[in-house]
Amino acid sequence: MSVKQALLALLEQGPMYGYQLRSEFEQRTGATWPLNVGQVYTTLTRLERDGLVEGAGDDGEGHVVYRITGPGREEVAAWFTTPVERTQPPRDELAIKLALAVTVPGVDVGTVIQQQRSATMRALQDYTRLKRSGRAARPAEPADLAWSLVLDSLVFSAEAEVRWLDHCEARLRRAALEMPAPVPGAASTSASAAASAAEEEVR
Repeated sequence: MSVKQALLALLEQGPMYGYQLRSEFEQRTGATWPLNVGQVYTTLTRLERDGLVEGAGDDGEGHVVYRITGPGREEVAAWFTTPVERTQPPRDELAIKLALAVTVPGVDVGTVIQQQRSATMRALQDYTRLKRSGRAARPAEPADLAWSLVLDSLVFSAEAEVRWLDHCEARLRRAALEMPAPVPGAASTSASAAASAAEEEVR
């Protein structure tokens, strides 16, 4: 997530101070990605240093107000018209956990998958309930439509995660069936081979 571009996009609507920007961001995204106000002000300082925003005095209550500059508007326009790159996908904690689970002796990978599937299904049910009620169900206002789109993204992501977990479970089961029978007296070698086969299947 690019906090920098998000704040610039919000400032295109008019000058704001840090707490206003945080509130606007969280309102439009349904508080899915809460922002620390310190992070907001740190980002504003960097944006000002780079000439993308400038101070616009205060609001009379001691809040420093910022406004976007010409280069800042160009930055926002470029952000909206440039696809999000997937050449360096973000680290996925669940994928890392499963990749390690199949190679660490003593880990019950099946249990790891089952527990995660249950947690993801609960989250999916929560997202679905949100979609059927409240602002997401009646996206008449732009902010409500924005939250509805974010919620759709969470639903699709959870559904994809459940499918991927089913896929991993099936591949691990197939790897176990295809594994050669252990040779008496070679338990350690067999365990190593099992871990290697399972790792290859997850890949």
